[in-house]
Amino acid sequence: MGKCLLSIDWDYFICSKAKGYSYIENSKNVLDVWYKRYFVLKRQGKDLEDLYSLSPEVRDFWEKIRQKFIIKPRVKVYISDSHVLSYNIARDNRCTSVYLFDAHADLGYGGLHSLNFELNCANWLGKLLKDGIVKKASIIYSPYTAERPQDFKEINGMYNVEYITRESIPTGIEVAAVHICRSGAWTPPWYDAKFLKFVRDSGLSNLEFIDFFPRKWDIRNISLSQQINYMLA
Repeated sequence: MGKCLLSIDWDYFICSKAKGYSYIENSKNVLDVWYKRYFVLKRQGKDLEDLYSLSPEVRDFWEKIRQKFIIKPRVKVYISDSHVLSYNIARDNRCTSVYLFDAHADLGYGGLHSLNFELNCANWLGKLLKDGIVKKASIIYSPYTAERPQDFKEINGMYNVEYITRESIPTGIEVAAVHICRSGAWTPPWYDAKFLKFVRDSGLSNLEFIDFFPRKWDIRNISLSQQINYMLA
């Protein structure tokens, strides 16, 4: 059957009611812009934290994953902020397939033409297929996703892409590597402690953090000068 990359984006578990925000991956959008959003809404008498919630699915995720996947105790687990790292992990571990839990398909937005762009967080899965590194992509969408499979009609027609539920995943899939991505531009910093607990709850010990730092979310001890700096983010 070949080995797979099990790739999990933390935004799979995030329900968001926020609209109109930029989610470009950069250092400001990982933390500073979250403070800016908080203070902008506070002036309007609103609370940013009320716009987000965490799926209860996070509690039994790993238990149910082990009913489908064979994950040996020493399998390598990569933790990063950007999902683009999944491209390198799949290539370096000679994976033939990817099982992706995500709010976004990351196949490339803009049809087949988008696979000619440089590797980025929005097209890494499409480029794995285009470059022949993996033969199949299985996407398990978040219940909170705004995407639809038909949004990727061109790519779906060219490559072996399936959209499935967690329940319909076959059993006995051997995992070569696990990638857990935080996607800090999309996921609130006040959930970082729960993100790290989610990593620990995997029960896996061979962990490697790459370009990742825990974010400090402390809205009660922010000076006026810090607020001004965040408002300029």
